[in-house]
Amino acid sequence: MMSPGKDSTARPYVNPYLGGLLLGLVLFGAYAVTGAGLGASGAITRLQLFFVDLVASHHVDTNAYWAAKAGGDRSPLLNPGVFMLLGVILGGALSGIANRRFKLELRRGPSISVATRVAMALTGGVLMGVGARLARGCTSGQALSGGAVLSIGSFVFMFAIFGAAYALAYFVRKLWN
Repeated sequence: MMSPGKDSTARPYVNPYLGGLLLGLVLFGAYAVTGAGLGASGAITRLQLFFVDLVASHHVDTNAYWAAKAGGDRSPLLNPGVFMLLGVILGGALSGIANRRFKLELRRGPSISVATRVAMALTGGVLMGVGARLARGCTSGQALSGGAVLSIGSFVFMFAIFGAAYALAYFVRKLWN
């Protein structure tokens, strides 16, 4: 993302209230079209399963959990979540290009190296991925979709995310200063 002062040709961001309303409409549409809410971790699991099925299909067929998603002639890619994930990636890229904000960059604080920033990002991503599998959903699946149906577990999950972020902010603040 670019800061507003870097490129005067970049268009302003959408009003957050309008963005929230649009996100709610997208969530409603997802339930109406697919019967499921929003979420990315299930789609990523299906992408991983696709590659496992390519190299060890017998392993997929003998695992009850995996076989239900990709056993036999089933393709793990034929799932609404996979198409949603691809849409998020393409839509985000197209939005960035259309609003003149698309730029590949690595943001970091002035006191850390690029290698440290990449290591911290990968560590955080792995921890969030493991947490998403343990929680049976990522932040979008748990917070947005679960919150929309008033799931107590989703609210506990979000309080835990915010609590952990506040608790760790003191220790990682030097990565940005």
